[in-house]
Amino acid sequence: MTLFIFILFLSIIFLLELYVFRILFSFCFPTKYIIGSSLREKIAGYFVSGKKTTFTIVYWALIIALPINMFLHFQGIIEPYEFKPWIYVNAFFFIFVITRISIAFYSGIADVIGWIGGKFAKSSDLSDYDPGRKSFIQKMALVVGILPFPTLTYGMIRNPYRYRVRDNIIEIVDLDDRLEGLRIVQISDIHAGSWVFKSPVETAIKKINELKPDLVFFTGDMVNYKASEMEPFVELFSQIESKYGVYSILGNHDYGEYYRWDSEQEKRENFQQMLDVHNRMGWKLLRNKNEIISVKGAELAVIGVENYSALPQFPNYGDLPLAYKGAENANLRILLTHDPTHWDAEVRKSFNDIEITLSGHTHGFQFGFEIPGFVRWSPSSLVYNQWAGLYQKGTQYLYVNRGLGFLGYPGRVGILPEITLIELKKKTDDLV
Repeated sequence: MTLFIFILFLSIIFLLELYVFRILFSFCFPTKYIIGSSLREKIAGYFVSGKKTTFTIVYWALIIALPINMFLHFQGIIEPYEFKPWIYVNAFFFIFVITRISIAFYSGIADVIGWIGGKFAKSSDLSDYDPGRKSFIQKMALVVGILPFPTLTYGMIRNPYRYRVRDNIIEIVDLDDRLEGLRIVQISDIHAGSWVFKSPVETAIKKINELKPDLVFFTGDMVNYKASEMEPFVELFSQIESKYGVYSILGNHDYGEYYRWDSEQEKRENFQQMLDVHNRMGWKLLRNKNEIISVKGAELAVIGVENYSALPQFPNYGDLPLAYKGAENANLRILLTHDPTHWDAEVRKSFNDIEITLSGHTHGFQFGFEIPGFVRWSPSSLVYNQWAGLYQKGTQYLYVNRGLGFLGYPGRVGILPEITLIELKKKTDDLV
């Protein structure tokens, strides 16, 4: 039974590949070239035939190369985050797959419409069916279907290091006057192993320092797999300037859970190296603990938990009750937790005096569109209730950073890498 399902699955995939190939082939070679009797016609005919052969070979070679690349990657034979150019090989295959799926989807709809139209025309006395209309619909479907290729390619070339500073004002009821105007910068999801170039990252550090923050918070996912990925950037991120310091937490990628280690000892050594990286950069790593900061005499509690997620596929090491102890009497409490699902799952239910929660994790799926005041959407909205930007429920706020780096696809479309600036203000009334 299992073998039958596997063969059926492969058959369906093969038929879909043939379908997409036929569509692209027909689009590239719409005319039936016939080798004529004259020398000119023969040369033209053989030239086009050669192009057809080349197209066919290249297309099916890519189809075969895709599973081979996946096998090499998952077996650890090729590690893209150590051999950086391979990141772009994987990106090409990703764009290739997405584009083919899109073509199959939209062209399939067009063919169904054309089939229904043809059936209707045959059964109608009016018989006003226009074959040209069918051809137009099919061509438009192909144009729409192929859009992911230029879009994702542009996002990879133009946007991976196009950092955007997002300004936010958070109004807190009964905010202590001494905390009003406090400037907080949040960064998240560095994913250092994905960065091929170092010099553009310097721009992000300059932007952070130009904001003259009182506090800087990092909300997890410094690397993809191993702590060593951060080594080329340690000195650079050590240059971040903040009046009251830089505080950080761990994300799901920082535990080494997604790498196949030769031994548990090697995994433990990697994790210790990760802790050392935070220390060498001068960042205060909070692992299920808090620190009380005196700001002009007012007490600000920075609470940091290890990774906590309401989704089963991510590790859970967070202990908010433990991290919260000692923060009860602070004038303001700010929670750093990597995964925004923590907010609904525990923070709002049991810790309604935590005024501000800062998270990351989603990246906004690195794809979507945002029109301020009108509409915004990303595939991440299908998974997360809170996926990017500022959210408020009652007197509590959650901000989800869109991430400084990227993972998997080395680019962004519509959801740019983010540096968050938050300024605290006192709410002038008690209406919330």
